[in-house]
Parts: sequence; structure tokens; C-alpha cells
Amino acid sequence: MKRLLLASALFMLIACSVAGQQIGDSLGAHDFSQSGTSPVKGNVSASCLYCHAPHASLSAPTALWNQTLSVQSYTMYGSSTFTAPASPQPPLASSSSLCLSCHDGTVAPGQTVAYGKFSMTGIMNNADIFGADLRSSHPFNLALPMQDSPDLVASLTTSGKTADTAGAVKLNKGNIQCDTCHDAHVQSRDKASANFLVVDGSRGQLCFACHDPNRVTTGLINPLSGWSTSIHATAGNTVGSTPSVGPYPDVATNSCSSCHQVHNAPGAQRLLRGASEQDCIACHNGGNNIAPQLLNVYAEFNKIGHPFSSTKNSHDPTEAAVLNNNRHATCADCHNSHAAQQTVAFTTAPAIRGAQNSVVGISSTDGITPVSPAVREYESCLRCHGTSIGKGVNPIYGYLPARIVFSGDLLNVIPQFSLTSTSSHPVMHPRSSSLPQPSLRLNMLQQDGITTGRAMGTQVFCGDCHNSDDNREFGGSGPNGPHGSKWTHILERRYEISSASTPGALVGNIFPTPDLSVNGPYAMCAKCHDLTQILSNSSFTEHARHINDGFSCSVCHTAHGMGGTSATITGERLVNFDGNVVAMNGTNPISYNRTANTCSLVCHQQAH
Repeated sequence: MKRLLLASALFMLIACSVAGQQIGDSLGAHDFSQSGTSPVKGNVSASCLYCHAPHASLSAPTALWNQTLSVQSYTMYGSSTFTAPASPQPPLASSSSLCLSCHDGTVAPGQTVAYGKFSMTGIMNNADIFGADLRSSHPFNLALPMQDSPDLVASLTTSGKTADTAGAVKLNKGNIQCDTCHDAHVQSRDKASANFLVVDGSRGQLCFACHDPNRVTTGLINPLSGWSTSIHATAGNTVGSTPSVGPYPDVATNSCSSCHQVHNAPGAQRLLRGASEQDCIACHNGGNNIAPQLLNVYAEFNKIGHPFSSTKNSHDPTEAAVLNNNRHATCADCHNSHAAQQTVAFTTAPAIRGAQNSVVGISSTDGITPVSPAVREYESCLRCHGTSIGKGVNPIYGYLPARIVFSGDLLNVIPQFSLTSTSSHPVMHPRSSSLPQPSLRLNMLQQDGITTGRAMGTQVFCGDCHNSDDNREFGGSGPNGPHGSKWTHILERRYEISSASTPGALVGNIFPTPDLSVNGPYAMCAKCHDLTQILSNSSFTEHARHINDGFSCSVCHTAHGMGGTSATITGERLVNFDGNVVAMNGTNPISYNRTANTCSLVCHQQAH
């Protein structure tokens, strides 16, 4: 009798299967029959029977379910940016529970309730087994009512509907379940990503049914803002057929899947394809995984570069704007991958550039207040180089002068560049016109030291000095920005800093009759200043003597600005002596007075 019932069921399901296929139903890898395409095959020819029992469903009130359900307890998704309550366990026999009866790996296909265990061969692909730890899979079975977020489609919480007007991407009883994104009966609506998607997932179509990069919510920041015009949404670079960069042929078509992996993601928080901050390396390491090839940013870090994070010291979107975390430097600290644009035209200082669109910054007024988004390049730099308590002197960057005049934290550049500074390079404010600057060029020089580049303007970027030594803005072929340089302090060009064993002692590294070319010790300064003018003593009567004797600019000048005030050093023209090199002249304090054209100090065993 049992054999007769099974035969009847087989006949009906074969008919159902054939009828379904005639209207475009394609089980694909879910067809476990001998003629199916699944890596797992059974000895029953009716493909429907492996999941359904039309007259004898015992394990579920819906879908006439036949596969033995898993009773596994799951660890659900969670991250610092997932603010919804912890997801409850998916109820037994719910739509997601049906899928997990195979995909959590605890119950093998073919373990039917109505007909017992079918004889099966083969094994499931590891990528299709999610296990009990679902923290690296997209959240589902959320605690209801669903929580709103500025990057979600507004109708999700107001009416329980996605942005898919055709209704293919839909909530299940007001919740996200496996069948919100997957249709178990049709594998290849999306030909490139044959993962039973309910719609073609290219260009983020499936993601944007729930996530809205264009939503504007008063008082809240949409983390996806700027996506539609970003380089990652528009780049036509083709990519290799590798799972590290998504299933589609180019960056724009991969869209969200370039960086995010919906199931079994290596970086569980935010489902990144690359664990921690390594997600960017798949495309930005100069490899042939993408064409045309991108500039090799990661090679810059191997020079004297920003310290890249470790797994114990990584970036998190919810951390404070002022980065006190040991000055870790990651891609996401300076770039917003959802909004970054390719820099095709170089803006005038201090405006932030397209590659840093929608990044957070810090106000130069108090060094604490977040600026989101940052509108000036230096606001981004102040996350670490302002009031942060995580700063430290790292020997890899070279010798650090000890300025005679400073205020508080020597590594806090805000007082050095501020309007209250006696003198400073014009980073945070336009340069002063009160003193003539005969050496200042009209245009900066390219890296060859000859060709004219960008017009000088009234302000400069931090990146005009701190930049990759081969950056393309000034004639190189490498990436722009302070990723790394062969020169100390991540400087774009050579800048020698004189030092001494003790203040007043002989200076150890001097360059008599110096090379004034781009290869010489003054190359960084020569980008903006005409060294022939300086040697003519047009701004100071002793310039030629000091330079011809081989002393570096750093002995007398600070590179940033006067970080404090002094009764003896007036500070014009960035004069602020290096206290490790110069000493007091007898009992007289170290002094400089531009108006009187006098100074008092001992340098290189010579009293001035």
C-alpha cells in the first residue's frame, strides 16, 4: 500500500514538474533527480518529492513540506551599525526554516518525512552551507515591528512594501525572510548570479528594493548618500571571474556585490567580501583582476606610509570622529566607498576632492566638533592630526624637530595653522599679504622641478606637501594622496632635516654647495619657492650664507606654523628654531626679531 501511495505521488509530481517547467519554472540546483543539475543526486526521479509531499506532509503546515526540518539554534547577524533589536530564532516551519533545513548543513538532502531517507550521492557546495553562525549572512527574521533607518526605503516600515513595484521582492508577513530575495523554484532569473534570486541582481537592483541611497531624512545621515554618481556605481572597468569582486563582468554592474557578500561573508560586520579593512585590496592593489588596471595604492603603504590597521585595530563607522585609536589609518577613515568619485580635475585648496566625498571631518575651530561631510581637505586630516590623544612619534617617519615655540601638544597642527598663529603655511586660511614674499612662485612645479603645475592660489592643501612621491597630480604615474612616499614624513619630495647630537653642537647632516635641483635637499621647498630668489637674499640677508654652508631650512623654519607665542621669537616667515639643534648664547634666551634683523643663539658651535 505504501509503495502504491509513493508511486501515485511520484506520478503527480512528475506531472507538476513538467507543467511548471513549461511556464519557465527551472529548479536548477534544487533538482536532485538523476537528470537534474544539482551536485547532490537521489534515486527518485520526481524532483518535487525531495521537498514536498502532496498528500502526506508531516513537518510543516505550509508548502506541503517533506524535507526533515532542522532544529538547530542560530547565531543571528549583528554589527555596530545594525541598530535593530536582536533577531529572534526563525520559527520552525517558517519560510526561512524550510530553506535552512538543507542550508544549515545539519540535515542532508533526501531526509524526507513522508517517504523516509532517499539514497543520495554527492555533497552540497561549501558556499551553500551557512552553518549555525549566521552573523556573516544578511539579517532576516527581524524582530517586529521593523526598525526604520535613513538608508532604508521608507515604505518598508510605513506600509511593509519594498521599492520593487512589480512585487517580486516582497516581505513575508511583514518581515525579511529567505524568500524575500530567493525563489527556490527558479534558479536563473539572473543569468550571471544563478542563486535563485527573485529579480536580476545586477547594478544593485535587488539591494535597492530595500536600501535607498537617495533618501533624505532630517537630522540623520544616510550612509549610502552619493552612491548614484560614485565611481563604484559608474565605473566600467571589467573584472576577473573571481568571487572576490562579485559575479558580474564590470564594477558598475557588480554594484553592491563588488564589496558585499550576502552569505558566508569573510567580514561578518557589514558583510564585506574582504575581512576587516582588506576589502579594497581586491581592486586597488595594481593586479590584473580589473581592466583597465587601477593604480596600486597598496604599494604606497609599503613605503613610508600611513600605518595600516591590523585586525585588532580596525575602522568602525560608529567610532568617534576624533580618532583616538592609536592613529590607525584605513581606507574608510579617509574615503567613503559609497560616495567617492574619481578625481578628474584638481580642485582649488582647501576644497575637498571627489575621492573624499562624504567623509567625516573635524572643525579647525575647536578640534572636536565633527563636520559631516567634510568640505575642506584638512578637516579630514584633523581626525588624527588635531586633538586626538592617540598620536605618537613613530621612527619610520624620520627625525621630528623640537620647536622652541609651541603650545600644548606638539603634534596638534591646529594651533600651528590657525589664524592666531604668528605665521603659518596657508592651509587653514589664506596667506597674509602683509609681508612680501619674493620667492613665492606663481605656479607650483611638477615633480621634474621644471614644468609648471597648478596655480599657487591663496591656500594650499596638506596634500601639496604630504603626498605620494609618484602622484599623478604633479606629473607622476601613481595615486594621489598621502598613502606613502619614499621620503620621510610622507613628503612628496626630498626634504632634508638637519640634526645635532646636542643643542649647539656640530650639525651632522649638512649639504655644502647644495644641489638646488629636484634631486637636492631643498626639493620640497622648491616646489613653491624659487631658490634662486632665496639665494639672492631678497627676503633675508643671510639666506645664501646658510644654504651654501649646507644647512637645511628646518633649523630655522617650522614647516607648519608657529604653534604658540614667545616674547623673544617674533615668528614671522615661519621662523621657529629647532631646539635640538640650536642652543642659548650664554645666558641670553634664544631670540629672533625680524624687524631688527637680529637673532641670538648658538648653532653648529657658532654663536650668533
